[in-house]
Amino acid sequence: MRALLRRRPLRARLALVTTAAVAVVALGVLAAAYVVIRYELVRQLDLQLRQQAQLIAQQSRGSGPGVLGDQCTWRAAPACAQVVVADPAAPGPGPHGGLLLPVTGATRRVAAGTLGPYYSDITHDGRPMRMLTTPLPGRPGQALQVAARSDSVDQGVRQAGLLLGAVGGAGVLLAGGLGYAASRTSLRPVTRLTATAERIAATRDAAHRIELAPHEARRGDEITRLATSFNTMLGELEEAVAAQRRLVADASHELRTPLTALRTNAELLARAERLSPAQRTRAADALGRQLREVTGMVGDLIELARDEEPQPLVEQVRLDRLAERCVADARGHWPATPFTADVAPVTVAGVPARLARLLGNLLDNAAKFSPAGAVVEVELRRTQGSACLTVRDHGPGITPEDLPHVFDRFYRSRQARALPGSGLGLAMARQIARAHGAELTAEHAPGGGALFRLTMARTHDEGPGR
Repeated sequence: MRALLRRRPLRARLALVTTAAVAVVALGVLAAAYVVIRYELVRQLDLQLRQQAQLIAQQSRGSGPGVLGDQCTWRAAPACAQVVVADPAAPGPGPHGGLLLPVTGATRRVAAGTLGPYYSDITHDGRPMRMLTTPLPGRPGQALQVAARSDSVDQGVRQAGLLLGAVGGAGVLLAGGLGYAASRTSLRPVTRLTATAERIAATRDAAHRIELAPHEARRGDEITRLATSFNTMLGELEEAVAAQRRLVADASHELRTPLTALRTNAELLARAERLSPAQRTRAADALGRQLREVTGMVGDLIELARDEEPQPLVEQVRLDRLAERCVADARGHWPATPFTADVAPVTVAGVPARLARLLGNLLDNAAKFSPAGAVVEVELRRTQGSACLTVRDHGPGITPEDLPHVFDRFYRSRQARALPGSGLGLAMARQIARAHGAELTAEHAPGGGALFRLTMARTHDEGPGR
């Protein structure tokens, strides 16, 4: 049974469980109602017998043992009464005993006063009856038995049972129908979610979404939140797939030119015997330069494929000392460009090698666009709870149309197309900043040039010493 339920759809199992729960509750309530109705009907009959016994006891003060009057011979009579003595040898029921109602040892004990009144169910002349056996007040050694037909009570109990059973059956069926309808309505977003997931798996297209009606979107229950979260996840997945495709397309486009040049120079060097020594030297130098460019581009692409920094490598970094070291390295790479560094002692949490790569990319970008002799200014200041590092050059600056795209992969402005580079340095810098929970922005500097601003959270304050 359990295996069969597991194979059924979720809405069918939910409807079945709901129906079973409602059926158990309904049957319990109906069973309790049946017991209460039967108890009340029997209690009413017992009350009538007690009142009848009191009336007969008052009317039969001078009567002896035996049947009182002709009530028991009248088939339509509502009640039958007889007086029984405590003596076990006294006549009992039968044609010679003069008694019609059954007499037992309990009846003799009631007459003797050793047992209290009690009720019992009997059959007289083929009819069900309810009988009360009680002592006769003021007449020791005698008991009064009063019996009344109980077929009306039995019939009422049967009718009540049939009616309650019909109500219970209808309630169970109604609960089943309503449970199935409720499960279908409640699980409709899940059904659409399943269909959407299967469609995405079949088509490998993350553009599909779960369509929610306005009234469903307003509900805000767990199922609706699940559908909304799934749509958000699909949006993120679609964006990630699109970014991956753009990266592959841009990388293939950018690699095509250097690979063609590499192949040309390699083919040229293959015929080295036809070249002069100067031509061979130029071809070898060009081949080495292009190999370095391709190697650097591939390394940059690998770095960009990383979404976050490995947590075990995160440590406390003195950003001021790291900035001074990066500036010193940049002076060696760009001897024609002067660099200045005005830094305050600041400690941040990060991966030193990755932060050094970020600062190096910013410094290389600033030096690339700076005229000969123009200063690249590096400044690091402490603010309330954060550190702000700026890199400014005095080059042509960033045009308004280029500003939104300076951090895009492979994006190169008109001024940069004649300069070396792959257009990945700033994209990598922003990715490293985001992985550290920092913010990297670009703006046009006052007075000309470009200004890049890196804002990071500080871990604690340092003193003025180094």
